[in-house]
Amino acid sequence: MMSVPVVETRGLVKRYGDQVAVAGVDLRVGPGEIYGLVGPNGAGKTTTMRILATLLAPTAGEAFVAGIPIDADPIEVRRRIGYMPDFYGVYDDLRVWEYLDFFGRCYGVPANRRPTMIGELLEIVGLGDKRDAYVESLSRGMRQRLCLAHTLVHDPVLLILDEPASGLDPRARVEMREILRELRSMGKTILVSSHILPELGEMCTGVAIIDRGEVLRAGTIDEIERSLRAAALIQVEILGGDEAVTAATTWLAGRDAVGEVIRVDEAADGPARLEIPFGGDDEAQADLLRAMVEAGHRVAGFSQATTDLEEIFLRVTGQARDEVEA
Repeated sequence: MMSVPVVETRGLVKRYGDQVAVAGVDLRVGPGEIYGLVGPNGAGKTTTMRILATLLAPTAGEAFVAGIPIDADPIEVRRRIGYMPDFYGVYDDLRVWEYLDFFGRCYGVPANRRPTMIGELLEIVGLGDKRDAYVESLSRGMRQRLCLAHTLVHDPVLLILDEPASGLDPRARVEMREILRELRSMGKTILVSSHILPELGEMCTGVAIIDRGEVLRAGTIDEIERSLRAAALIQVEILGGDEAVTAATTWLAGRDAVGEVIRVDEAADGPARLEIPFGGDDEAQADLLRAMVEAGHRVAGFSQATTDLEEIFLRVTGQARDEVEA
């Protein structure tokens, strides 16, 4: 039996007059995932998150959090989520522990539980040594982590984080990424948007690429990459100099499912690298490698080329715009 998705939307639409901010978004995020929403400014990411956080009512479609319809029981939905918007105000004149204690009271955390809860959350976000510091004394990165701790005071199953690394320096972004991984290991499901695409690519179990209010592609990065090209791109490293490379190129060109062989590495002091489009599956790749070795070719490396999330995003949005213009 399949588990109930933590986030599910079906044909989600949000209009502001004649302007369509979200145009039929379908999402499905399973328990324990870190799921990324990728898209340019104005793509509909924030609007989608605000709908899931029950801060906006959809114009049409359905949305569920932990199986609960957001329009039927928004109070119960809010008990299940921790929402961190892209701009998060803080109370500067409170100490760090007081800030979390205040929100613990707002969420009804019992008084005898709050001190332990505060200590645990500060350790998770790396602010244990700042417990008695005033919020106004914290750096931007520390404030972001404190705001993340705020979203956790009522132990939600889902975190909705809109650009949590916005404005942070590289070290602070790394720290935020590690915290999100730790939260996932604790069983949290995380829906996160970001413009820092390489970082999303490193930590997300799945992504949805959104542009002009529509989901253009969704799934794991590998699934999206495969959907963009009919053939895998295999990189083969050959030892033995030009004569060996020529022989390998000729041999590869005669194999089934192999496209045009291109030499991309002319380094004289190491193996030459060939790139070949290959239309076979993983078993066929293994058979190709075995056959190359049995044919006497000195193969130093054999791997499938990968594409980073930034390149995938540019290709997907570029294809969509070409289709619209056509």
